[in-house]
Amino acid sequence: MKKFIKTLAITTAASSMILASSAMAAQKIAVVNFQEVMGKIPQTALVVQQLEEEFKDQKAVLAQLEKDIKYFQEKKKRDSSLMSKKEIEDLDQQIATKFQEYQIKGKTFQQETGARQNEETNKIVAIVRQAIDGIAAKEKYDLVIEQKAVVFSKPESSITDKVVEQVSKLN
Repeated sequence: MKKFIKTLAITTAASSMILASSAMAAQKIAVVNFQEVMGKIPQTALVVQQLEEEFKDQKAVLAQLEKDIKYFQEKKKRDSSLMSKKEIEDLDQQIATKFQEYQIKGKTFQQETGARQNEETNKIVAIVRQAIDGIAAKEKYDLVIEQKAVVFSKPESSITDKVVEQVSKLN
């Protein structure tokens, strides 16, 4: 009886796989290279430009702190033989203070820019997904797969250029 149930289960599983694979064969499938889409659409370049503008002041502050740290380090290296112990300690303190300030502001900068970049990227991704959904519905695709997840696909199964074209029109 156990053997019969085991055989029945294996037969049922095999039948299900055959049915699933024959159903898959009847589906209309497309692939899209999401990364290529994101690289080609003008919205991505516009967001990069907007974020650069938004964070240029913070970036300038960090660059100035970097220059100050380098200046003090070079001064210490260059003039330490002429300086008193107290002057060297004061210079070391200035370097440490500037470095600590740089680390704090740098971390804040990274967090803020990362959050804003994610926010803007999510908006673009939503637009791209809408375009993919629209193309899939219009051309009656049953399944759209990210190209990275596919080992092989015929070039004519790619809708990447169509997505780029549609999203670019929205700019």
